[in-house]
Order: sequence, then C-alpha cells, then structure tokens
Amino acid sequence: MVKYVARRILQMIPVFLGVTLILFALRIPGFLPGDPIQLIVGEKTLTPALRAQIEERNHLDEPIYSQYAWYVSGIVQGDFGESYQKSRPVRDILFDKFPNTFRLAFAAILVEIVIGISAGILSAVKQYSFWDVLVTLSTSILVSVPVFWLGLLLQMFFGIMLKQWTGGALYLPMSGMGNPPDFMHLILPAITLASVSTAYVARIMRSQMLEAMGQDYIRTAMAKGLTERAVVFKHALKNALIPVVTYVGIDLGALMGGAILTESVFSWPGVGREIFLAVMQRDWPVVMGGVIIVVLIVMFVNLLVDISYAVLDPRIRYGGAAE
Repeated sequence: MVKYVARRILQMIPVFLGVTLILFALRIPGFLPGDPIQLIVGEKTLTPALRAQIEERNHLDEPIYSQYAWYVSGIVQGDFGESYQKSRPVRDILFDKFPNTFRLAFAAILVEIVIGISAGILSAVKQYSFWDVLVTLSTSILVSVPVFWLGLLLQMFFGIMLKQWTGGALYLPMSGMGNPPDFMHLILPAITLASVSTAYVARIMRSQMLEAMGQDYIRTAMAKGLTERAVVFKHALKNALIPVVTYVGIDLGALMGGAILTESVFSWPGVGREIFLAVMQRDWPVVMGGVIIVVLIVMFVNLLVDISYAVLDPRIRYGGAAE
C-alpha cells in the first residue's frame, strides 16, 4: 500500500507540471488580450521606468523558461502571486473563499449520496414499479436541465411564489449566505449544484444493484432464508457501492470546480464566483491560483478514492495482481 501511494504521488508531478505549464501561458504577453503590466498598474500612467520596475519585480524581464521556474517555485512555496485588481496576495483571496465553497460542495455531496443512493436502491429493488419509473423519469429530466436554469426555477418557486402564497411565512433565501451564515441559505444552491450528479449516482446505483442482485451469492443468500432487507444491505449494497464511491469521489473535485454557475446564480461568495469575477476582470493570477488549487484537490481526492477501494473490497490488492 505504501509503495502504491508513493507511486501515485509521483505520478501527480507530471500532471501538476502540465497544468501549471498551460496556465503559465496566461502570463505571456500577447497570448491573451491585454497587457498584463497595464492590468497591474490599473488607472495609473505607465511610464517606461515603472514598466521596467514591474517587469523586474515579477521576473518578466527574464527568459520564458526562467519565468516558469520562478512561477512553479512560488507555487510550491504557497505563493500564487498578487491580484491585479485587489493588490492582495492571491493565496489570501482564495483562502478566504475556499471555506464557503467547501461548505457548498460538501452539502451538495451529502444531497448526492443520500438522495442518489436511496433512489438507486429503491429503483432496483422495485424494478418496473411506479417508483422505478419515477426515478428513471426524474433523473432523465435532471441531466437534461441546465444547472443555471434549474437554479433560477428554484429561486422563482421557493423564493418568490412560495413567499407570496404563504404571506411571507414560508420561503427559502435566494442569494448570499446570510449574516451570520445559516443553513437556510445553503439549501437551494446545494440542491442546484447536486442535481445532475444526484441523477447520475441514482442511475449508477440502480444498474450496479441490479447486476449484484443477479449474482449467484445473492441467490444463495436468499435460498438460505435471509430477508430481502438483509440480502440488499448486507450483501448486494457493499459490492454495488464501489463504482458509486469512485464517481462521488471524482465528483467532489468537479463540484468545486464547477460551482462557478451555481455560486454566480445564488451570489454565493465562494472560489467559483471569485474565479468568474476574475475572468471578467482579466485578473489572471487569481484565475491561475484558483484553477491550480482545484486541480490539486481533485488529484488528492482521486488518490483517496483509490485507497478506499481496499476498504470496500478486501479482494483488491495494490502493487500486485488482484486475488
């Protein structure tokens, strides 16, 4: 196991360097519209002396390979540069926002696990019943609806119409986190962010459960007189969960990176909305820092998912052939 983890960490290095190399191109003058030095200066007059000073301070007067080396060494030390627009370290800006995004992503994962797995099990156990049709139809709708549109629909129904129908007694907040942050502000963005993933989890869970329920060991367990509940939850569910765990683990990173639309619709002050605003303002250091941190999170979550296989299925061995 230790050798496997060490090998996976070493495999992350070329991925990390590849991502940083692609993002580094944003810093090269002429690659994207706008002069990065003029963006740093803002409204001030850019004199030749000031340009030379900024170039020297940011190593922009050095060869490209040297600039890239400075850039990567800075990231390794936790230095992602300084925001063009806010004149603050990117690290401080993102670290202020990441707790909010983590909060939203974990709430979405919770919705995804609880509703998705429950719906998938129900649909498989009650195959071809009303519940099976309902789950199949609702998941088909969810994967077809754009996330931002679903968010707007939820805002209109639970934030406006429900408030009007109940005379203001019952409704859900449509934007922000509340002051102080509260659970009610989390409900609509978490449901919106989790909608598509929940549908996929339900579908994966249904197919895996149907496959597991058709195996010989399940028929043997039922022949021994075990109840349907015992067969489903003690025998079929454990094996059916492995692909779901893989999807949910990978999806945690995707939710963090893909929260841009949800955070923008609900004015949620997370890193996704910060990256969106940075793109609009061409504040490339913030965009680069945010993307790199999300990529690192995705890689480490994937590693944890792979390690979790051994917990769910002891037949899996790392560093050799499966038994």
